[in-house]
Amino acid sequence: MPYDPESKGGSESTVRIAKADLVPTEANLREQYASFAALEAACAAFCTKVNGRTHRETAKIPEHALAEEQRRLHVLPAAPHTTALGVTRTVGTDQTIRFGSVRYSTPPGLVGAEVWVRVAAEELVVVADLDTLPVAPGWAAGRAGLTEVARHRLSTPGNPRIDLAHYPDHPQDPTGAPRPPRPRARSAAEKDFLALGAGAHTWLIEASAAGATRIRAKMAAAVELAALIGAGPVDAALGIAAAAGRFSEGDLTAICDHQATGATAAGLVAADETHSAQPGTAAWATFGATTTTSTTTTTEETAR
Repeated sequence: MPYDPESKGGSESTVRIAKADLVPTEANLREQYASFAALEAACAAFCTKVNGRTHRETAKIPEHALAEEQRRLHVLPAAPHTTALGVTRTVGTDQTIRFGSVRYSTPPGLVGAEVWVRVAAEELVVVADLDTLPVAPGWAAGRAGLTEVARHRLSTPGNPRIDLAHYPDHPQDPTGAPRPPRPRARSAAEKDFLALGAGAHTWLIEASAAGATRIRAKMAAAVELAALIGAGPVDAALGIAAAAGRFSEGDLTAICDHQATGATAAGLVAADETHSAQPGTAAWATFGATTTTSTTTTTEETAR
């Protein structure tokens, strides 16, 4: 609508004109419309009628005046005004946006896209324009245009809000913790080692995490030892070595020898942060203390 058109008087009287010429009144000058479409048709016919005749104030035909005014009007923007949607954010490669120094997750398929975020009560609402995406995500289910894609409870810095449903292909537990690694054999030697059993899998994971050296050589030695005494004892020894953190040369053989004597893992001791190898100081408790020695001869009478 032009800010100050020459024929703005007619625009300001839209309601009055509609009441007088289109809407039926108590005088029944107009028939009742059977549907809203009939009313729209009547409005179109009325506009065609009044816009095609000379205006009494401007002495111009409105259709011709409108053509003149259109050359001075700005082109409407392709996108709607988004002030009410909030502030803009760009979705990062980890499918999150940052708001208030907190990361909030978004559904897959929005990496690199610009979204709008706003605070609604105690929640953060994320809105995206699905029409601008190069590929429509599967979760859109035919939706288009501005669509709410995520809603999170507001959080504080250091406590990101991650919805696990936004990462359907990410390996993680339902609690959000990363899944434990699963070793996969890439060579025949690795395949032979992992075939020993669950203890071999655990040993390989723990040895890698502890930074043990010469892991491949120790794996080959375990396979050779299994060929001599059997896979069962070696696999059990590998599990004990992983639990006790023993990854040095000769540890596996020593554990196998210990098990061969009938020992069990019931007395397994794991030296962790809660234990110390520091010897006790009880022997120093009497250091510096003076002791008195009695010189009285003990006799039968004194004993009585």
